[in-house]
Amino acid sequence: MNWKHLTVSLFGGDHGLHGIDQDGDFLHGTVVFDGMTLTVIGTTGHAPIGVNLALRQARAVLDTIVQHPGRPILLLIDTQGQQLRRRDELLGINRAMAHLGMCIDLARRRGHRVIGLVYDQALSGGFITSGLIADACYALPQAEIRVMRLPAMARITKLAPELLEELSHHNPVFAPGVENYWAMGGVRDIWTGDLAAALRQALGDASRDDQRATDGALRGGRRMAASVVQRVLDAA
Repeated sequence: MNWKHLTVSLFGGDHGLHGIDQDGDFLHGTVVFDGMTLTVIGTTGHAPIGVNLALRQARAVLDTIVQHPGRPILLLIDTQGQQLRRRDELLGINRAMAHLGMCIDLARRRGHRVIGLVYDQALSGGFITSGLIADACYALPQAEIRVMRLPAMARITKLAPELLEELSHHNPVFAPGVENYWAMGGVRDIWTGDLAAALRQALGDASRDDQRATDGALRGGRRMAASVVQRVLDAA
């Protein structure tokens, strides 16, 4: 879905989205929703997340923390993953993306409700360091979510592609798709119908308590994660 159509669906045709800055693939602005101001930060155009884009998103999060304590943050996600360029690798793309993730985590710790919404594409590190670190991540049904393609996974794990393909039919950990990430708990819910009502519900449910492992166990997508987490906490 185009980000302009999305904002109309979320906030109405006269949403008054203030200061939206579409500079290349970067989205940033504010909107009044149900009488409260939200900071909107995101990407569009299947943006590859390089050093510059990661730092710009991080700057927007930090500005909100400093200038508007407690203001909710909505992350709009459309990314093809990290930028695969020598320049970004040499500049330390891993540290820039980690910085973005830590800024989002800091916002959560400072009392900001942070909601992620995958409205088009969410791949690899660009998704891991944004939507997956929010209080909760949601997705539209037509969105595409994937961390690693099976051929790449085969090269990394040294497992036969045919084996991984077979596993992907029965285990959502090995398979792409919104429904599989819902089953694993990475996506809290899939928004259909009234998107404004869905956002309203998400803001009301936002909590710093991480429910991903519990959701994954209840949905059968990650059966052991929650129990292992609890065993580690009990032994700490």
